[in-house]
Amino acid sequence: MGQTNASARSYVAGELMVAAAAREIANKELVFVGMRLPLLSFLVAKRTHAPEAVGLYENGVIRETPSRDMLYTMGDPPNLQGATFCGQMIDVMSFLQRGRVDVGFLGAAEVDRFGNLNSTWGQRAGEAVRLPGSGGACDIACLSQRTVVLLAHERHRLAERVSYVTSPGYGTGERWRREQGLPQQSGPSAIITTRGVLRFGSDGEAYLASVHPGVAVEEVLANTSWTLRVADHLDETEPPSAAELRAIRELDPTQFWTGQR
Repeated sequence: MGQTNASARSYVAGELMVAAAAREIANKELVFVGMRLPLLSFLVAKRTHAPEAVGLYENGVIRETPSRDMLYTMGDPPNLQGATFCGQMIDVMSFLQRGRVDVGFLGAAEVDRFGNLNSTWGQRAGEAVRLPGSGGACDIACLSQRTVVLLAHERHRLAERVSYVTSPGYGTGERWRREQGLPQQSGPSAIITTRGVLRFGSDGEAYLASVHPGVAVEEVLANTSWTLRVADHLDETEPPSAAELRAIRELDPTQFWTGQR
């Protein structure tokens, strides 16, 4: 990831993605925290604008206070020490069943124009490769009030239609979730990539809402497998603030997460 300069602050694309994802969390929200960049995004939100947000981790951990040290997995000792609750997976998944989770963070090998995710099957050297699969991702995608997806913006990963639906977005369009009996006030709200931020129209289809600084719209479109709609008033993604960068670098001083492609 290359360096970018904004207001005399230098940052890498991963740091911008973390900051953008952190802004998707509002204060006092119940957040299902995912792996990799979302581990940082939740902590950054807690340290900046959402100090009363509560984090749920799939391994059964609930945190009202942020961990003080770097996290490589949700089961690391810094995430367990001082946690509000350390239980089992069913303890945190039950918050989804009760409709209590405001936002869940997800990653995937592929995402399509309606926000459906594939984390089950991929391609390597022309052959199908079995990926880790759903874990709790399908539950999070079905039952969170909204979800946020993070992934690299590459043409083969932003597919017109995912090759396998591991976790549903809006299915085939706006009415699909209702027809499947899923909560009406649910579904993906944003896809944050290495090139921009996609959001969803009332028809359930994604559109380009903002491009990251230094990224051309044409670059985003060329790396998307479908004809991606562009917002009438396209924004530029706000660079990380000084406070966000400070928090990110205190939590990930070697860029273990933010330096990865």
